[in-house]
Amino acid sequence: MPGIDKLPIEETLEDSPQTRSLLGVFEEDAAAISSYSNQLFQAMQRIYDAQNELSAATHLTSKLLKEYEKQRFPLGGDDEVMSSTLQQFAKVIDELSSCHAVLSTQLADAMMFPITQFKERDLKEILTLKEVFQIASDDHDMAINRYSRLSKKRDNEKVRLEVMEDVYTSRKKQHQTMMHYFTALNTLQYKKKIALLEPLLGYMQAQISFFKLGSENLTQQWEDFLSTIGTSVQNVRREMDGEVDAMQQTIQDLEQASDLLYMPDPDPSKVPINRNLTRKAGYLNTRNKTGLVSSSWDRQYFFTQGGNLMSQARGDVAGGLVMDIDNCSVMAVDCEDRRFCFQITSFDGKKVAVLQAESRKDCEEWISTINNISKRIYLSDNPEEIAARVNQSALEAVTPSPSFQQRHESLRPSVGRPKAGRTSSQSSVGSESPALSSLTLDALVAPDTPIQFDIISPVSEEYAGQTKSTGQGGRTNPFGESGEMQSEDSEDSILHQLYIVRFLGCMEVRATESADVIYETMRQILAARAIHNIFRMTESHLLVTCDCLKLIDPQTQVTRLRFPLSSVMLCASHQENKRLFGFVLQTAGGRADGQPGTVCYIFESNNDGEKICDSVGLAKQIAFHSEMDRRATEKQKELEKAKEKQQEELNKQKQIEKDLEEQSRLIAASSRPNPPPADGQFLVLSNSQSEDSDAGEEGRKKGESEA
Repeated sequence: MPGIDKLPIEETLEDSPQTRSLLGVFEEDAAAISSYSNQLFQAMQRIYDAQNELSAATHLTSKLLKEYEKQRFPLGGDDEVMSSTLQQFAKVIDELSSCHAVLSTQLADAMMFPITQFKERDLKEILTLKEVFQIASDDHDMAINRYSRLSKKRDNEKVRLEVMEDVYTSRKKQHQTMMHYFTALNTLQYKKKIALLEPLLGYMQAQISFFKLGSENLTQQWEDFLSTIGTSVQNVRREMDGEVDAMQQTIQDLEQASDLLYMPDPDPSKVPINRNLTRKAGYLNTRNKTGLVSSSWDRQYFFTQGGNLMSQARGDVAGGLVMDIDNCSVMAVDCEDRRFCFQITSFDGKKVAVLQAESRKDCEEWISTINNISKRIYLSDNPEEIAARVNQSALEAVTPSPSFQQRHESLRPSVGRPKAGRTSSQSSVGSESPALSSLTLDALVAPDTPIQFDIISPVSEEYAGQTKSTGQGGRTNPFGESGEMQSEDSEDSILHQLYIVRFLGCMEVRATESADVIYETMRQILAARAIHNIFRMTESHLLVTCDCLKLIDPQTQVTRLRFPLSSVMLCASHQENKRLFGFVLQTAGGRADGQPGTVCYIFESNNDGEKICDSVGLAKQIAFHSEMDRRATEKQKELEKAKEKQQEELNKQKQIEKDLEEQSRLIAASSRPNPPPADGQFLVLSNSQSEDSDAGEEGRKKGESEA
C-alpha cells in the first residue's frame, strides 16, 4: 500500500539519532492507535451486549405472551380473542427472537473477534517488543562503557576479551531486537487499517443478513395480521372513548340526582321513605359494650343476605354474620347520646343489637326492611308487592316483640292439659310424612308420656341420688339414664366434631323404624313449650366421636350427658326447619318392668341439622368397622390358641410314646437270662438289681394303662 512511511531496517545496526527520532514518531503513533482501538472496542462491546440483551428480552417477551392464557385475572381473564391474538404475537416475536440470536452470533464472529484479536495480540506484541528493545539497548550501552574504560596494559588481556565478548553479545541482541521491533511497527500500519475496517464490515454484513432474514419471515400474511390488529386497536380506542363519554355523562346525572342525598338528614318530603324493601345495605354505627355502663360506637357496613344481617369492616374480604333476623323484633329506640337509633332482638331474646343510622329516612327504611325480613316476605315470588300490601297502613315500622308462644300459636290444642305431656293438636311442626297416614300417633308416642325440658347436670343427679338413698331408696329415672359418670373416651378417636346445640326436650317413644317418630316428638315438644310458656333452652356443646355423643357445659366443660354410640338407633333433621334435629336412643332399664326403653331427644342447632346427622352416621360407620376389625382380631387369636393347644397335645403324646418305647427296651434287657459261669457256679442277683427289675415292671404296666 503506497504512501505508508516505514522504519529503515537496514539502519538498525548504525542506530543513528535520526533513526531513534523516527522510532519515537512510530511509537507515538502506536500509542495513539492503541488508545483509539480501546475506545472502539468498548463501543462495539456495547453494541454486542445490547444485541444480546435485546435477544434475551425478545425471547422473554415471547415467553410471557405464551403464558397469558395461564394467568388468572380477576377481570377479563377468559377473553379467548385476546388470548388467541397474543399467541399470534408470541409466534411472530419468537421468530424475531431467533433472528436476534443469529445476529448476536454473527456479531460475535465478524465484529468482536477481529478487533479483539488486534487488541489482545498485535498491540500487546508491540508493547512487549518495546520493553525487550529498551532492555537490549541499555545492556549495549553498559557494555560499550566498560569497553571504553579498558587499560592499555597487556596484563589485562583476559578482562579485555571478556569485555569484547560482552560488547559482541549485547550489540547482536540489540540489532536483532531492533529489527523485529521495526518490523512490528511497520506491520502495525497495515494491521491498523485491517483492524478498523474488518469489524465494521462484519457489523454491516450481520445487519444486512438480519434484515434479509426478518423480511423473509415477516411475509404478507404477517403484514395482514398486523394490519387487522391495528384496526382492532383503533376500534377498542373508539369504544373506550365512547365509554368514557358515557361515564362522564353518568357522573353528571348522578351528581344532579344525588344533590339532595348529600345532606346527612334529607327532607322526607323531597326524598320519600321506601317501606317495601326486603334487602338493604349501608353504613351504620353499632354500639359495643366496653364496661358495665360505658360503650363505644363503631362504623361498619351492614347488609342483609336472605334472613341474616351481615356486617363488613372496611378492608375485609367478606362479611360476617351479626344475627339471624328471621322472626326477630325491631323497633326504634332512644339513646342518650345518639339519634336515629333502632334495636334488633333475636327470636330467642339472647342477642340484641343497637344500631344508628345516618338519617331518619335511613333509620325507618332499615326498620321496615328488617320487619319485612322477619315476616319472611323475602321468600315469596314477588316480595315487594307483598310488603306493600302488608305495610300499606303502617306509618311507623315498629314490630311487636315475638315470643316463643306467638311463633307456635298454631300448635295450641283446642283443649289444653295441665300436664306437660302429649298434646292432641293436629298441626304438625314440619311437613307431614306420607307414612303418617298408615301409622297412628299412639304407635309412635305413648299417651300421657312425660316430657323433660331441661338437662339435669351430673352434680345435681349425684346429690339427688344421695338424698333419696337415705330416705326411700335410689332415684328411678323414667328415661333409663344413669346418673353415674362413665369413663372418658379415648383421646385417639378418629372423629371429633363439635356443634353448638340447644336442648328442647326429650320423651319416651315407641316406634324406632321411621323418622316420623322424631317429627312427631318435635311437634309435641314444641307444642308443649308453647302451652306452658317454656322459653328457656339449655345451650350445650354436642361432641360427636366414634364412641359416644356428649353434651358438654360450655362454661365449665363438664359432661352433662353421655350417650354410647351403639345405643343411638335413629337420627334425623326437620324437613323444613333444618336447624331442628333429634335422635332416638335405646336405654337399659328405662321402663318400670325393667325392659329396654327408647327415648327421643330434640335439639336446635346453629348449623344445619343434616350435617350433625351425617356426622353421627359417619361415627356409627367408623365404630362398626372398628368392631368388625376387633372381632376378626379376637377370632384370629382364638384360632392361634387352639393351634398352640393342639400342638402341645401332639408333643405330649409323642413324649409318652417315647417313654413307653424306652421302658419296653429296658424291660426286654432286664428279662434276658444271664449265662452261667464257666466253673458251674450260679450268679446271685443283688437287692438293688431286684429293685430295678421290679421298678421296670411297674413302669411298663403303668405305661400300658396310660396308653
